[in-house]
Amino acid sequence: MFVRRLVALVCLIVGAAASCMPVRAAGGSGAGTVIVIPIHGTIDEGMAHLVERAVADAKTSGAQAIVLDVNTYGGLVAAGTDIRDALITSSVPVDAYVTRAWSAGALVALSAHRIVMAPGSSIGAAQPIPKTDKTVSALRSEFAATADRYHRNAQLASAMVDGNVDVPAYKAPGAILTLTGEQAQSTGIAEAVASEGDAYRRFGLASAVREPAAYTFAEQLARFLTNPDVSGFLLSIGFLGLLIELQTLHGIAGAIGVLALGLFFGTHVYAGFSNGFVVALAIVGVLLILVELHVLPGHGVAGISGVVALGAAVLLAFGLPFLFGGLQALGLAILISAFAFWLLQRWMPDNAFLRRLVFTGAQGPQYVASLDHRALLGRSGVALSYLRPAGIATFDQERVDVLTEGDFVPAGTPVRVTRVEGARIFVAPDDERSISA
Repeated sequence: MFVRRLVALVCLIVGAAASCMPVRAAGGSGAGTVIVIPIHGTIDEGMAHLVERAVADAKTSGAQAIVLDVNTYGGLVAAGTDIRDALITSSVPVDAYVTRAWSAGALVALSAHRIVMAPGSSIGAAQPIPKTDKTVSALRSEFAATADRYHRNAQLASAMVDGNVDVPAYKAPGAILTLTGEQAQSTGIAEAVASEGDAYRRFGLASAVREPAAYTFAEQLARFLTNPDVSGFLLSIGFLGLLIELQTLHGIAGAIGVLALGLFFGTHVYAGFSNGFVVALAIVGVLLILVELHVLPGHGVAGISGVVALGAAVLLAFGLPFLFGGLQALGLAILISAFAFWLLQRWMPDNAFLRRLVFTGAQGPQYVASLDHRALLGRSGVALSYLRPAGIATFDQERVDVLTEGDFVPAGTPVRVTRVEGARIFVAPDDERSISA
């Protein structure tokens, strides 16, 4: 059931992305119109979808040009190369106004026909993560080929990726290259350093109507939910749901927790940070935890293995370039869910770890603090649910909330009331009835 829900959720997100039409600015595109594409925030598959769609729209509508508004710390290399391919094959001229173009953002900026840097801007710092000989070599060639296509300095572009490329005038040996706006202009990477208005005049687009490209609802949702803070909140709901399910075994809290985790992993898959292996690892982790809860309670092996698998899946879902963000989100989720669970333990009257009742007010005809359960002392019954250590037992068809002394007791085990403390009824396995049965 839980696996089907997760798969259905991912399919729903992908289906919504495919069916949603992009939101367009008022007015129609055409000659004298510039399509402005925001390259803001993390470069992911949602942004790649936007760029590919905007390039196609610009061609169909006969737009005069495409202008990239670049302000990004980078993101996924795969998404950056998809954007690069869409831009260099565009039949509509592409220009870029750069405030900050780091990592994959530098590759996107270099894919424009003309580049103008904003005052105080920078471009470069594109060392891949993980840094292996293969990834460095491939990305270095990608940068060099893109720069050479527009007659820019390919060695400088290579040095943005590979610290072994020697450009002593601009960086120390072994460091990767990041150019200021003025350095980018002096080396021919950019045409000028100018304000945004001056940049459009240099592009010959000062009088053109600017029409911003916009994300679809599904793309916006995926980009929002993959934010580390929001991801941490989703993980908190997921973990809290599983913790509550550990105590209640009603299925509702567990379903909410699994759905929250499904939304977390589904949006990360859609945004390109994650893949099927990570989702499969997460499903295995959740299933192992459920096995610990419902099939082999108290053994620990399945539960610990499930927690490790789920934690690894969460970190891998963010992708290696964003491992620090993943650790931050995971830590936030653990803190929030643990604190929330602590509050539930203290303040929810039906919680398994019910605190001692504190009599803070006088009793009266309409207020009784606790029923007298002393009549149950010594009576025998049957555990209706798992007692871990709290649960439900029946005594002559009467359902009663009970506690053990800390032992886990399977459902269906004969039990006997050993002591009563106010509202708390303690039971232990009834060995004599178990033997006779």
